Amino acid sequence: MSRYILAIDHGTTSTRAILFDHSGAKVSSGQLETTQILPRPGWVEQDPREIWQNTQKVIALAIDGSQATIGEIAAVGITNQRETTMLWDRKTGEPVYNTLVWQDTRTQDIIDAVAGADGPSRFLITTGLPLSTYFSASKIVWLLDNVEGVRARAEAGELYFGTPDTWLLWNLTGGLDGGIHVTDVTNASRTLLMNLETLAWDDDLLVAFNIPRSLLPEIRSSSEVYGTCVGTLQGVPVAGILGDQQAATFGQVAFDEGQAKNTYGTGNFLIFNTGTDIVHSKNGLITTVAYKVGKEPARYALEGSIAVTGSLIQWLRDNLGIISSASEAEQLARTVEDNGGAYFVPAFSGLFAPYWRPDARGAIVGLTRFVTRAHIARAALESTAFQTRDVLDAINADTGIPLTELRVDGGMTANELLMQVQADILGVPVVRPQITETTALGAAFAAGLAVNFWHSRNQIRKIWLEDRRWTPEIDDDERARRMRIWKKAVSKSFDWVDADSVEG
Repeated sequence: MSRYILAIDHGTTSTRAILFDHSGAKVSSGQLETTQILPRPGWVEQDPREIWQNTQKVIALAIDGSQATIGEIAAVGITNQRETTMLWDRKTGEPVYNTLVWQDTRTQDIIDAVAGADGPSRFLITTGLPLSTYFSASKIVWLLDNVEGVRARAEAGELYFGTPDTWLLWNLTGGLDGGIHVTDVTNASRTLLMNLETLAWDDDLLVAFNIPRSLLPEIRSSSEVYGTCVGTLQGVPVAGILGDQQAATFGQVAFDEGQAKNTYGTGNFLIFNTGTDIVHSKNGLITTVAYKVGKEPARYALEGSIAVTGSLIQWLRDNLGIISSASEAEQLARTVEDNGGAYFVPAFSGLFAPYWRPDARGAIVGLTRFVTRAHIARAALESTAFQTRDVLDAINADTGIPLTELRVDGGMTANELLMQVQADILGVPVVRPQITETTALGAAFAAGLAVNFWHSRNQIRKIWLEDRRWTPEIDDDERARRMRIWKKAVSKSFDWVDADSVEG
């Protein structure tokens, strides 16, 4: 009897496996951190072998922590950090190099060369994406051209490319012994290589980046049976794949046009569902695939991607040592009434939406002798709220549909000071659901729909329940004043990277 769905949630900093029951409740879980490898400024890597080893371990932890048997698991869903890029040998299964993480900025020269005179918008209509180091294509090119022998091996058809979903699916379904080389439309839409209209790899893009087609996985929908597991999960179908932000949108049951969610994780990602219409942003947002269920038409979205939010709190802990744990950031920030005039722009990898300024770098401005570490902690939390407001303003401008509330999820939503500041800065209510594991839950929903564990999206909608709502506590004038100073602070981070300050 099928009682559970297993979701594998491979994020930027950790890998989790969670068992969900029919009510969407978390039954058990396992989690392990992913080692971050930082060889040079702007370089962010991980070990693909560790990712797969940790995945196997957390699956075992989740199963051992429950009374579940393998026969009771109806399906597996996968959700993953997007854009993160790896190449491996299809005959040996060995990665050719470390994974290049989405935050990695080493490929700016490649992006500049491909952009040419047309600039970052060269392929915007085809892909919905600006040319940026953020996406997978330039990372593939770097591996092809900077790891000895890799381009020749790729052109000989010896290698596979994948984002983490593809790597995990290939290994789960047998690896060298019949592993499935597949990705879904949401992850493919983040590579700079897929045509948004055809949902297929685009020949012109492959030529522009000089990437062999033989590297690329087959593109499938987000909810269908791709293959069956071997090993620990022998015989269990893998039936759902969604990039992490699209999975969170699915987990927030934002299935319909005009619905939106914001995920607070390593970075922040606000997704606004535009239905079956492809809406091209004029205000610095990304156009992406929201999801595709089986043979249904794809649903699209506008997305605002913010590179550094939760990872800023980690930076306060690990690099500055002004807090000893993430939860301490809220405690410290509550000891002061405001930011003391300090504003923190965390442009550690440049600024993403809506600015798209790779030349920007992190800045703390407005410092006086009055400012303490508590003010810095508060300014760090507030930067997440300000960056989200920047994105929401762009969405409102593109769609003409002002949001009336924002559904939120992710680890930082446990920070209730941040949630109140967010409502204050947005001027609309912020709503947290009872089930906050929305990224993993979205992958579970996609897999469950494919095997009739849940029979419809209407059935899934009834699972979503509100936990807490924060409403604005400041007036419009004060909100406008804070945003004006924030905009000024952002401008101070621009034009930092130039010929005199080239990194790495």
